[in-house]
Amino acid sequence: MLMIEMNRVRLLNGLERGRGKYVLYWVQGCVRLSHNDGLAFAAQEADRLKLPLVVYFGISDEYPEASYRHYHVLLEGVLELYEELRARGIRMVIAGISPEKGAVALGRDAACIITDKAYVRHERQWRTFVASHTEVPFYEVESNLLVPVEIASQKEEYSAYTLRRKIEPMISYYAGDGAQTQMEYRGPLYADDLSLEDIREERAELVLAHTAVDRSVDRVPAVTGGYTRAKEQLRDFIENRLDGYSAYSGDPARDFSSNLSLYLHYGFISPVEIYREVIGADTPSVADFIEQLIVRRHLAFNFVYYNPLYDSFEGLPQWAKRTLSVHQEDVRENLYTFSQLEAGSTHDQYWNAAQKELRVTGTMHNYMRMYWGKKILEWSPTPAEAFDRALKLNNRYQLDGRDPNGFTGVAWCFGKHDRPWSEREVFGQIRYMNDRGLKRKFDMERYLRKVDERCAGSRSLFG
Repeated sequence: MLMIEMNRVRLLNGLERGRGKYVLYWVQGCVRLSHNDGLAFAAQEADRLKLPLVVYFGISDEYPEASYRHYHVLLEGVLELYEELRARGIRMVIAGISPEKGAVALGRDAACIITDKAYVRHERQWRTFVASHTEVPFYEVESNLLVPVEIASQKEEYSAYTLRRKIEPMISYYAGDGAQTQMEYRGPLYADDLSLEDIREERAELVLAHTAVDRSVDRVPAVTGGYTRAKEQLRDFIENRLDGYSAYSGDPARDFSSNLSLYLHYGFISPVEIYREVIGADTPSVADFIEQLIVRRHLAFNFVYYNPLYDSFEGLPQWAKRTLSVHQEDVRENLYTFSQLEAGSTHDQYWNAAQKELRVTGTMHNYMRMYWGKKILEWSPTPAEAFDRALKLNNRYQLDGRDPNGFTGVAWCFGKHDRPWSEREVFGQIRYMNDRGLKRKFDMERYLRKVDERCAGSRSLFG
């Protein structure tokens, strides 16, 4: 019988018993069947209570900073999950309602409510709302980190080094045979009417027609959401790029990244499944990839989970805020408005290319994202305004924006998880980057051609 690692399960409201017509799984961060501990736990509870399992997804046009670009990819995965559940005799409802309010409404007829672990502020507030507005047990299950965030560390970590020594001894346990949480469900289909209308349609754009989502940022047609595409991407990475990952993944002129970030962001694939697929590969690059998948990703979630100011300049380390404040009045050789940055209209062709790639394709190379953020700091009137600009652009256009990795990546450009460097104008002791460094390390003409080719195959309202 399938057993869930109970360190992943947390009861949020202290209630231990409830009576209802079904067990409700509120899917939000884990849009998949495979290696979904929350769904597996819900199915286990449904079997134990001899009740049907109902799965719910709420879509609201009020999700902070989300646009048509983000919703479309997400809903492609949601619709794939809908069909997979229906094939297994499980009822799912996609409702046009704020997620937490829909969970409360459906929870009135549930024996218990189970949902995915939350990390960012508004999603944690949703859990608090549901916990205080329901009279049945409400569980939160960790499924998007290999090691549960609170087990890995109980405080905000200073750097990858301090977290690594804590998390590495836990990896084999949490990724072991017990992690094979494929859902088992033998219960009946819930056939009665539910309290929410199901707005499920055949295509994502038809579902979105029921909402007033922000359409100012168009979708990226070349990108498809869902578990099936995530598995294809993982297979392609292992077969064609993993062996060269250590040598070339940091080169923006080459394409040796895993390209799995957005699939992890929407919960289309589990880091446990990725780890188990990659760990057996016969290449030294495995260690470097696991460092990014486990240690660096956990560090980002640790920052967002334990620092309430993760999306603010005030959330930076004291040394970083102090040195930037000292140099706030330094003369900046170039200053650009937010609109100029958004349009990629600066004097720097490499920065413009990175911004174009972000705007049109919904992503950019990780090394260029660091350079991109550093230049926004250099070209903005104040460090605090630069931080807000970088975060706004990242969250608006990046397909995996609004993610702990995104918040942490922007904060890193301003000193988070880094150390003081030699002092200089504008940056103070914050690590500095320039175009000469890019040209010294990489074939930047090749990078420019690569961006042009990628953007030619995509389109957006700003393309």
